[in-house]
Amino acid sequence: MFRVLDKKQLNDSTYSMTIYAPLVSQNIHPGQFVMVMADENSERIPLTIADFNKEEGSVTIIFQAIGGSTIKLASKNTGEEIAHFAGPLGIPTELEGIKNACVIGGGVGCAIALPQAKWLKNHGAAVDVIAGFRNKDIIILEDEMKNAATALTICTDDGSYGVKGFVTNVLKENIESGKNYDCVIAIGPVPMMKAVSDITKEYGIKTIVSLNPIMIDGTGMCGGCRVNVDGKVKFACVDGPDFDGHKVDFKELMIRNNMYRNQEAEHKNHICRLYGGKGNV
Repeated sequence: MFRVLDKKQLNDSTYSMTIYAPLVSQNIHPGQFVMVMADENSERIPLTIADFNKEEGSVTIIFQAIGGSTIKLASKNTGEEIAHFAGPLGIPTELEGIKNACVIGGGVGCAIALPQAKWLKNHGAAVDVIAGFRNKDIIILEDEMKNAATALTICTDDGSYGVKGFVTNVLKENIESGKNYDCVIAIGPVPMMKAVSDITKEYGIKTIVSLNPIMIDGTGMCGGCRVNVDGKVKFACVDGPDFDGHKVDFKELMIRNNMYRNQEAEHKNHICRLYGGKGNV
């Protein structure tokens, strides 16, 4: 079992949870993820690592409680235990050699972008962080992002905080004002990552996106997390989750991600056939 060391509610639906997982914490690199089961009858859910502390043996995850499994996970309190916490999984983000970066996070994707920005700044890179949210009420990690950035810009769709508009507007303004980025990292909603990739492709700027397709086992055996990259089938759990944003078939990804949208939003118990009708989420 893995003990909950700390739990915070960041906004109405988003939680930060720090888990005691010493073996996992020793091997983590930015961009990797874990597979989590709240209890023995829960489904597996992939959650990207937001922070870790090797000395304390802890790993921090940030997630939205919007479906049955994440609501069950959010019900765990400090001192309680979760059943499974497997990882680190996935290929770490390739950050070596980047000197001038723009790291872009959208919503909860900011939690995934934070370790990349922190690593880059700690290794001497100039890091512009652009974070986008629908409104002021759902902003998370502002202080943490500020500490990890050379410059931080927060955007809100409605203008209730920071710059009104989308992260892509700020990105384009930065590029056209002379920012010479050698890499842009975009993590968040798929339409946002596509829009960022479309802009950077015009300017020939290397772009890394972190994909979040339907993921089941996290080992590449189920085939659920397949994505089309440069005309080839890849699996986000073992080939990613990072990919070249200019080569991803975002249209196909958006269609696949929306296939089970209604079921994912259901909060009632679901009998899982994998457990012979005995398990539920």
